[in-house]
Amino acid sequence: MQTLRSPSLLLIPALALGACTVGPNYAGPPRTLADTAAPAGFKRGGPLASPAAPGVAAWWTQLNDPLLSQLETQALAANPNIAVATARLRQARASLRLERANQAPSANASAVYLHARIPGFDFGGTSGSDTGASAVDVYNLGFDASWEVDLFGGRRRSVEAARAQAEAAEANVADAQVSLTADVAQAYVNLRDVQRRIALARDAARMQQQMLKLTQQRFGQGAASDLDVERLRGQVESTNGQIVPLQAELESYLNALAVLTGQEPGALDARLSPIGAVPLPPAAVAVGDPAALLKRRPDIRAAERQLAQRTAQVGVADAARFPRLNILGLIGLGGTKLSDISPDKLVGLAAPMLQWNFLDFGRNRARINQAEGQRDEAEAQYRGTVLGALKDAEDALSRFGHRRETVASLLRSKASADRAADLMQQRFRAGTATLIDTLDAERQRVAAEQNLSAGTAGLTGDFIALQKALGLGWGATPPAV
Repeated sequence: MQTLRSPSLLLIPALALGACTVGPNYAGPPRTLADTAAPAGFKRGGPLASPAAPGVAAWWTQLNDPLLSQLETQALAANPNIAVATARLRQARASLRLERANQAPSANASAVYLHARIPGFDFGGTSGSDTGASAVDVYNLGFDASWEVDLFGGRRRSVEAARAQAEAAEANVADAQVSLTADVAQAYVNLRDVQRRIALARDAARMQQQMLKLTQQRFGQGAASDLDVERLRGQVESTNGQIVPLQAELESYLNALAVLTGQEPGALDARLSPIGAVPLPPAAVAVGDPAALLKRRPDIRAAERQLAQRTAQVGVADAARFPRLNILGLIGLGGTKLSDISPDKLVGLAAPMLQWNFLDFGRNRARINQAEGQRDEAEAQYRGTVLGALKDAEDALSRFGHRRETVASLLRSKASADRAADLMQQRFRAGTATLIDTLDAERQRVAAEQNLSAGTAGLTGDFIALQKALGLGWGATPPAV
């Protein structure tokens, strides 16, 4: 029997060396202009953008539309893109668990039985036959283990990189949720706007059809010309023709909402066919400050975590330049009889093995340079993401603020068109206005109402874009998968 004397003493120098970790330590993301812009806040939006901290819950509830809230909930639960992002998060978390497990020893156990019969050899046993063959049985139980001592921190850097990758995947799930909720809300607003425009066009067509009937009667009495009849008939056909593309646009939004909520096209037709009003945003919007935006937007958090991952991978590449120490251990017992499997015949072996690829003709240095280049790329991408996020927020604030002015102007224009159309109708019935003037006034009234509907939908659309730019609603708690 062979025994190992104080094998743990052999590991003390290796464990002491294992405290060394090469490569750069991640010190956080680089400073940007937004880090010093917090006191000043955002530059756009005017008094409509409150500097108060925005909410972190479902922003679409501010639109006060229960059906929209139901669609948002359904989309978050069933949309395939969210499922893809969540699956990638599970993969990243599994990679982190794998890298952590790689730091620990690996062990294997084995049990072997071997029966051999070889002619012409004498194993000290009884000859199997007159041919001179001999048979032998072998029994063995074994246990072996191996452990790579993390002398220069390559394993620890791998765990750092995997952890950062998992956190980036969490942020990507939140980013997918932000984009999805904005897409659902925008498609819903567009649907309501198109429904309104179709209803307005049909109302206009019915009014024009009534005027056509009246004009045809007056033509029969000699009080209207043939030209008046044809002009009005042409106006009716033109208005009906405008409904056809609007109907196709309506069906497109119905299909989009069905797919966004994880259903086949047409599944929401019955539910969304009743005409509803375009939901309106609140009077003021809390936006916070640029510094808070950097912590809130999921794409910025993902870019920062990717930078941390790339920084850790520089350490992984750097550790490959140095020696590697593997400790192998083997314990076995056995023999040619079952009775040989006993503690007094235990065989043990410990074998530290040092490997160092010191002559690689620059391969490791090239890998380090490659990793450093990837880290620099990730840092540049982070800066670009920050600047893009600030631009998105400022643009959205500007559009939202100016759109309110536009809607106020459209309201005044519609009120004026309504009064003009009513006055012209009165004059037409009194015989003091021509049909052409009456049709023109009615056309302007319908156009003003359609413009107001489009402007209102645009205002809500700008509110949705602002919520997306601010990255609201996600990121405070990592998603559970």
